[in-house]
Order: sequence, then C-alpha cells, then structure tokens
Amino acid sequence: MKFNRNIIIGDRTISDTAPVFIIAEAGVNHGGDIEIAKQLIDIAAESGADAVKFQAFRTENLILKSVEKAPYQQQTTDAKEGQFEMLKKLELTKQHYQALKDYCDQKDIIFMITPFDEESLKELEEIGVNAYKVASTDTTNIPFLRKLAMTKKPLILSTGMCYMDEVKQVVSEIFTYNKDLILLQCTANYPIEDNEANLAVVKTYIDTFDCIVGYSDHSVGIGAAPLSIPMGAKVVEKHFTINKEDSGPDHLASLDPEELKAFVKYVRQIEQYMGQGIKEPTASEAKTRKSLQKCLVAKEKINQGKTFTDENLVAKRTGGVGISPLHYPDLLGKAATKDYEPNDIIDEQA
Repeated sequence: MKFNRNIIIGDRTISDTAPVFIIAEAGVNHGGDIEIAKQLIDIAAESGADAVKFQAFRTENLILKSVEKAPYQQQTTDAKEGQFEMLKKLELTKQHYQALKDYCDQKDIIFMITPFDEESLKELEEIGVNAYKVASTDTTNIPFLRKLAMTKKPLILSTGMCYMDEVKQVVSEIFTYNKDLILLQCTANYPIEDNEANLAVVKTYIDTFDCIVGYSDHSVGIGAAPLSIPMGAKVVEKHFTINKEDSGPDHLASLDPEELKAFVKYVRQIEQYMGQGIKEPTASEAKTRKSLQKCLVAKEKINQGKTFTDENLVAKRTGGVGISPLHYPDLLGKAATKDYEPNDIIDEQA
C-alpha cells in the first residue's frame, strides 16, 4: 500500500521534505462558548501553528446516556455528572463551525475539526473543510472510517488505545477509498505519564506503512511531540487552552498560550537542528576548516630524494595550505622532490 506522500491541506503542503505541520488542538476547551473558541483561534494564530482544531459531535449520536466518564474526566470535571451531560454542554452548532472556519480564514490559520458522528460529518461537508482529523475513539470504527475516506479529503488518523493488528486493518480499509492518509501515534489519556508516550511507535509506523507519520501528544508541558521529529514525524498535535484552571475535561493536559508559543518555537528549532542529512561543511565552517584542519609538514630536515616516512612527516595546522593528512598513506615510501626544512609545508603530488 503506497499512500500519497505529498498532501495538501489548505495552503500548506505536508511531505517528507516540507516543514512539520503543527496542529494546535483547541478541542472542547471553548466550553461551548463561540467567543472563547475565537479567542483560542487568536492564540493559535499568534503562536505560529499551521492549524487550529476543534471537535464536532451531536452527543446523542456519540454516546449512550448510561456511559460513565473516563477516569481522567472524573478527575477534571464534576464526578457526579455523566459523560453525556458533560459533552452536551460542549457541543457547537453547524453555524458555529462556519463562523469559526470564516474566522480562521481571517486569521490565516487552517481550520480543522474532528467529526465524531455521521450527522456532524454531513454538516462539515456542507460548509466545506480541507481535511479531517480522526480521533482515537474512531480508529476501529470501520463504518464511519469508510464514510470519512470516501469524502476524498486528507485524513489524519490518531491511533490511541489500539493494537498494531487493528491499525493494520484500518489502514488497509482506508487505502481502498483514500490515498491521503497521515497516521499518528497517540496515547489516549489526558495527561499521560512519560513512559506512556511510546515515541518508538513513530519509527514502527514508518517502517510498516508507506504513508506520512506523526504524533498526537498528551504528555505534560511541551512534552514528547518535538522529540518525535527526529524519528520522522511530519505532523504534531498538541492541546492548548486559555487557562489550565478552567473547568473542563482537557484543560489540565493542555498548554497555556505562552507554552503553545514555546512549543511551536521548539518544533521549528528542532527542524533547524535536523538539517538535510547531507554531510558536508556548513558555510560557517569554511573559514574554521581552513584555520583548524591540519596539513602535512616536515617533522625534521628532509633532503631531496629521501623517502617520506612516519619519522619525518607530521600534521599541523597550516592555515589550509598543503596536503591533507588523508593522503599520508600515499606519500609514505615516495622520494622527496626537493629539500624540506623542519615545519616546511609538504607540497608534493600525493
């Protein structure tokens, strides 16, 4: 299965050579308030992230009323309140999606959203979005994945809570309908412990699937995501909020505005550190190389005709003039073509 490795989302390209695509995950940290959602867009745009992402769901289509909250939700929200009641307060409408998309266009940041049910997907198709992020809750939801894939929009698929065999099955299923897939390693808890990040799965995905790979991060602080980049991640996602102390399921595991800026800056810094993989002197090393690398000089007086040996040759800094000691083996045993005084630069043909 060979997926596309040059994926266009909005005015950004995601590829093996393009800059890392950074998704600022607003999620439900707006608390159901459209004005707070717009503030989150402002924060994401100011941070330099490529995209800001929200969540689209109709609670009745997502969950049974009897389902309890996840353990992390019980710790961060009213434990007496069920998951259904909690989510109902966090819903946005189709009109909200359109307003947020329009606002993102004004702020020159890509609007992204995760649909959690078919009704929400239909609404998002009607307003028109560039791509879909698929949450880990739907990684094994083949009926819904098929509908997402058949939109022919790029899919960014998180894989929290999954076994490798399940990931292989759904990747194969998506391939039947859609070749624009980005696969994200993810651990679906909020926040995760350091030993749960499992960044090595990024490399496993790269070795197993012919598609672009990334990392959706729920670790504390700037955390694990930037470290996935040297492993080959081309997309990173991180939750953020206005205030970590606000009431809601995801605030505690999110970055605040200043941390989000630092996160984006660090990702870009790591990209600079990474380079292009070609080993050659940098432009700034040129003068340093001339000054510090060594060339061969006479260790003692060498008369014309005398053989070059280990005893009469040595390497010293010469300011870049002379023969590199890489050619030392080629000179040994050859006769000098002229006289050399101690420290004279050897200028024979190696």
